[in-house]
Amino acid sequence: MPVYSEKRILPFTPDEMFDLVIGVEHYPEFLPWCVATRINSKSGDNLAGQMSADMAIGFKSFRETYTSKVTFEKPTAEKDGHIHVTDSNGPFKRLETDWVFISTDGGSEVEFNIDFEFRSKMMETLIGKVFDNATRRMVDAFVTRGEKLYGKRG
Repeated sequence: MPVYSEKRILPFTPDEMFDLVIGVEHYPEFLPWCVATRINSKSGDNLAGQMSADMAIGFKSFRETYTSKVTFEKPTAEKDGHIHVTDSNGPFKRLETDWVFISTDGGSEVEFNIDFEFRSKMMETLIGKVFDNATRRMVDAFVTRGEKLYGKRG
């Protein structure tokens, strides 16, 4: 059951980082192993809501599609932003992902946590070997995307 947690101080605002992470439709443009996404439904407003999205991931001969339920609260001056993702249909027995966006002087602190278990023990073994590296690369991809969209800072 792979678990990964990371905190980073970044030169981007909480709003900018939130927009990168909630922008699921852009994931295939920059996120390693993400080959397609589709937003099925979205409710709420720009400050808080829910979304259902499909994501196809691929690596060598492996390809899986899963549906995620996403709840979100955009950061404001009064409170931190948060995105919570759970798998509702796919290869996971359990998938819990959390992003927290905290305002700091000159940028933000971003907390990322993921905890998952595949239904297949074979998949668990295969992914477990590359999990930490893959997760770091994923977080790095969001930072690189931020630099591309908002410019290098700091």
